[in-house]
Parts: sequence; C-alpha cells; structure tokens
Amino acid sequence: MKLRVGSYVFAPGWAASLVTLLLLPVLIWLGCWQLQRADEKRALMAQAVQGKQQLMSLTQGNADNLPRYQHVTVTGHFDGVRQILLDNMPSTDPQHPGVPGYRVLTPFILDSAQGNFSILVDRGWVRGTPDRNQLPVVTVNTDVRQLQGLMDELPRPGIRAGDAGIQSEHWPQVLNYPTIAELRSLYGNNLLSRIVLLDAEQPDGYERFWSIDIGFTPERHIGYAVQWFGLALTLLIIYLIVNIKRIEISEERP
Repeated sequence: MKLRVGSYVFAPGWAASLVTLLLLPVLIWLGCWQLQRADEKRALMAQAVQGKQQLMSLTQGNADNLPRYQHVTVTGHFDGVRQILLDNMPSTDPQHPGVPGYRVLTPFILDSAQGNFSILVDRGWVRGTPDRNQLPVVTVNTDVRQLQGLMDELPRPGIRAGDAGIQSEHWPQVLNYPTIAELRSLYGNNLLSRIVLLDAEQPDGYERFWSIDIGFTPERHIGYAVQWFGLALTLLIIYLIVNIKRIEISEERP
C-alpha cells in the first residue's frame, strides 16, 4: 500500500503494519480497562461511605446481596469451639504495622427459624508467638447477643499456592486464605458466603483497624491508563515516522 501526499509517500511494510494492527488495539483496550477499574474503585469507596451511615439487619436471606462494607446488625450466638486463625495476617495498627499474627474468624449462629445458618465474624487480629506450635488462646462468650459490624469478603491473596490446610478434627484451625467451598466442608452448606468485620466497640474482639480494601486507588489506575494510552500513541507515531519518506525530485525524472 502506498499513499502519496505532495512530496511525501506513505509506504508501510506488511510486517510493520501487522505488528501495529495487533498491538495498537491491545494498548488502547488496556488503557480503557484501567479507566473502568478507576470508576469501579470510586463506586466501591462511595458504597462503603454510604453503607457505614446506614445500619441494616442481616439475615440469611439478604447476606449475599448486601453491598460490601454495609453496616449490619445480627442476632445469634458464637460457636466458641470451631474457630479459625487466618495465617500470614500482619497487624494493621499504625503503632506496630506489619507484626506477624492471625485474624480470628468465629462462626456466629444466626437466630433464625429458617435453619441453622451461620456466618463467620472476623473478631480482629492477635499477635503470633515465636513457637508456631503454640497458638494464641481465643475465647469468646457464647451467650445470645446482637452484634454489629461491616459486611466483607474472605481475604484473598494475589497468588494462591496450594490449599488452605484444613484439618477436620483440630480446632482452632490455622488456615491460609481458605475459600468458601473449603470452609463449607467444615461448617456445612448453611455457612453464608460473606463475613462480618466486628465493630471496634463491640465486646469479644481483638485488634481491629478496619479500612476499605480497594487495592490500587482510582488515581493509580488513571496513571496506568495514561501510560497505556501513551504507549499506543508512541507506537502510532513510530509507525508513521518509519514508513513516511520524502520523494527526491531526481527520483521523479525519467
């Protein structure tokens, strides 16, 4: 293909054209995807702010549909035996960030006439011990109560290596990023798929510094989008510069 404009001709080779046609849409798509992720993060932040301002009653019927970080209240009692210690969970306390320890997940049996439903309550962080065989003691009052907290999802790693390490006859279980399917093998199918982050002023909790976990900020995503669009523009400019040539007058003489 040749396109002449005045004393310039645009005559790209097939290899350069193929590479540009393959890469350019990908770079543009990546930029648009980052902008979309920025919008999603803004929506999640707004949702979290709105959810904290309104207290809703949690039931087995709405647990899976409530938005993340919705402030909820629920009535029932703790199962003080079958507790979980989430491994590889550092402290988020600004006074000693990054100290190794566990997050304590305790089943909370809902006061319900529709079945023996339960939801895991994250009661906060406890410090680990130098001896990995010596686990922290995590007791809890099992009387009927009404508690408050924030709806959330199970923690997920960037890359998950292996399974959670479930042992059916040992409590508390020390688990590494369990999935809801793995947890239901322990507690049964009536375990709800979300968790509740126990409010800081609620009793029977440990260290709690809850924050909105959105990963990269919207500004970070926008920065990445600018980079992808910049690469797309650079690719297009290089493609044009390399394949545009000026025709010398001597070349046009017979």
